[in-house]
Amino acid sequence: MSHADDHEGTRRDFLYYATAGAGAITAGAAIWPLVNQMNPSADVQALASIRVDVDGVEPGTQITVKWLGKPVFIRRRTAEEIEAARSVPLDDLIDKNAQNRNDMSLDASDQNRTLDEAGEWLVMIGVCTHLGCVPIGDGAGDFGGWFCPCHGSHYDRAGRIRKGPAPENLWIPVAEFADETTIKLG
Repeated sequence: MSHADDHEGTRRDFLYYATAGAGAITAGAAIWPLVNQMNPSADVQALASIRVDVDGVEPGTQITVKWLGKPVFIRRRTAEEIEAARSVPLDDLIDKNAQNRNDMSLDASDQNRTLDEAGEWLVMIGVCTHLGCVPIGDGAGDFGGWFCPCHGSHYDRAGRIRKGPAPENLWIPVAEFADETTIKLG
């Protein structure tokens, strides 16, 4: 075996590695745009989290905001509404789960569905869990909460299904107080 044959194997190996490396870089450059187009667009990312000023919301009233294409009910409840919602035994509920996106293992007690410990602020996705209609509120229905007139689902003052075809309580979104007068959704 000559000295030239020793270098020939090394050159061949180098060419194999260089070709494989160039092929990997070319494949990555071709595939990256396909993968990158699956990322959410800037307008979707901007809607993923919103801040709502609730400074003007008086006790006993609610506002509706749009978040991720869905209505969100933000209700500031009165002491009477809180007391009525907290006096409902869990055994009287159709759906005993909180339907809370933070932790689905909670029960549907009023304390687990409100934004604050006092129970004054109730924030819910305003979509009926039966077929996706938007229930009417402000004391509507047989339980003083929300009523979906499309198929007759009645929700109580904590957004829990009490009567009708809806299988679940109104969902609770990820929400928190950003400061004393601002609720952050998402």
